[in-house]
Amino acid sequence: MKKTLLAQSVALACLAAAAGGAQAVSFTKDDVTLDINGTINGFYVNRESKTSVAGGPETKTQNSALTNGLLPGWINFVMTTKVADQDIKAHFSFAPGINDSSSVIGLPTDPGAGATGGKNSPFSQVDVRNVYFQFGNNDWGTMKFGRDIGLFGQNIILSDMTLLGVGGTSNAGIPFNTTFGMIGHGYMYTGFQAQITYTTPNFNGLQAAGGIFQPSSFAGDQTKTPGFQAKVDYDWAGGMPGKVWGGLITQSTSCSKGSTCNGVGANPDKSFTATGYEIGAKASAGSFGAVAYAFTGKGLGLSTVGAQFYGGSDGLGNKTDSKGYFLQGTYQLNKTKFGINFGQNKDNDGVLGQGNERKNKAYTLGVYHSLNKFVTLVGELNQEKITSTVDDSETKNRTLSAGAILFF
Repeated sequence: MKKTLLAQSVALACLAAAAGGAQAVSFTKDDVTLDINGTINGFYVNRESKTSVAGGPETKTQNSALTNGLLPGWINFVMTTKVADQDIKAHFSFAPGINDSSSVIGLPTDPGAGATGGKNSPFSQVDVRNVYFQFGNNDWGTMKFGRDIGLFGQNIILSDMTLLGVGGTSNAGIPFNTTFGMIGHGYMYTGFQAQITYTTPNFNGLQAAGGIFQPSSFAGDQTKTPGFQAKVDYDWAGGMPGKVWGGLITQSTSCSKGSTCNGVGANPDKSFTATGYEIGAKASAGSFGAVAYAFTGKGLGLSTVGAQFYGGSDGLGNKTDSKGYFLQGTYQLNKTKFGINFGQNKDNDGVLGQGNERKNKAYTLGVYHSLNKFVTLVGELNQEKITSTVDDSETKNRTLSAGAILFF
């Protein structure tokens, strides 16, 4: 039941592949093994922002920050065992951050800030990301119950090179303990969600997963059915190893009238369904690697913010249309990886208003040097451009970041 350490956590598996092979702290008693693994990071970020509205004068701001990157800190406790031909796993994780919004060192600015959504949280946050168990085997597959990373958008965030770094910092005020990487610039955030999912056995590289997810009342006050997500992957080895995948997400509410959902107002029973589809591929040849991805959504949310089901409707049944694409290329030279990625998300109509559009596009240049099996040094430049017809605004952001990430 022992596995490569960071593979115990879906997100941290990407770290293990990138930096190559740190080992977990592992304890075994009788037929039960407990693995402990984690990651910590810290970055200096310098950010310059320029904004103009409707041809008016340009405003410019510049600031510095010491922050977590796209990953927060993360500590994982993973139990594995085998009973009667069933592989059993339980996973708890806690994800604290290093950020502190205090204006006076060590003292909170607003002890009650947590009740207002965390924007002014006085201390670094602790996020419980994984709380699940699963059982199954290679003959019939695996069932999972609890909270874990979502299926829709999972493969692309784990393929984003800025997972080890910072990427951009726009829209990263919530939560304080992460930036957004390229979320909102080529893909939407998968999130860690309550779920019951089934994963098939691996049939010579072909594997599928699907399940029900905690519903979000994104367009009303009631949900008759849970959300549904599914994905299909095909992996291959050989001289040019890689993966192709496709995924979907859907969820309905019982009406689309916002506060009139409880049987009053016009059309109180009108249904509203959000949907999204994705397709992606990645491959490598020698020291070169490439990723290509695209998605489309209707009512799925403002992809330019990046969070699923946020801003998917204007509350009157009019859905926000979203689409995006993401491209990435990397080159590995000894212990150093060089990479560039580019992504764009575009939203139309819905919560923006009929005929309006918001578009995010950005690219990141990154250097990732494996100092040893525990520590990776990271430097990135991110350039972002945001345009919106809602207020005829244009914003250009430049983010320089440098720091390091440790994992064990």
